[in-house]
Amino acid sequence: MKEISLCDAGDLPAIYEIINESATAYRGVIPADRWHEPYMPMAELQAEIGKGVRFYGYRADDRLTGVMGIQDVKDVTLIRHAYVRTASRGEGVGRALLIYLNQLTDRPVLIGTWKAATWAIRFYEKNGFVLLSDDEKNRLLGIYWTIPTRQVEESVVLADRRWNERAHKLPAPTPTIRGGPS
Repeated sequence: MKEISLCDAGDLPAIYEIINESATAYRGVIPADRWHEPYMPMAELQAEIGKGVRFYGYRADDRLTGVMGIQDVKDVTLIRHAYVRTASRGEGVGRALLIYLNQLTDRPVLIGTWKAATWAIRFYEKNGFVLLSDDEKNRLLGIYWTIPTRQVEESVVLADRRWNERAHKLPAPTPTIRGGPS
């Protein structure tokens, strides 16, 4: 049986295990000064939950095989810490979690990831997210995330259709007219 449900305190060891096992894909890909083991220590995982990240898990035969967090920040929802056990990749676990979490919110959804994690960027693009410009990324990371400057430099942000629809509804900037009649 396969199901997606909100994780609870009893799932914490499995969430920790999945994140750190799956994150080994970053070793040698992201900048060396950003890599450490474990990738996410238990105290950091607990701190993320304390800041409002709600983890959902994909269970196959009562075993947690993937996790993805969701966090409401200001006027958007962030997808946080999306990881699938290496042995379960390519089975639709990540896609199922992403679809499920997207249905939990009416807010625009933003996702941040490492720019060197090209497989993650492709995954999100394949699932309807659009890679934002560096200027927009820098602006959004400053508004919605609390991460070190070095991580900002090495990250990208992707947005769903709701973000893009909202961005197009914003009033156009007033053009600056230079010169004038001579």
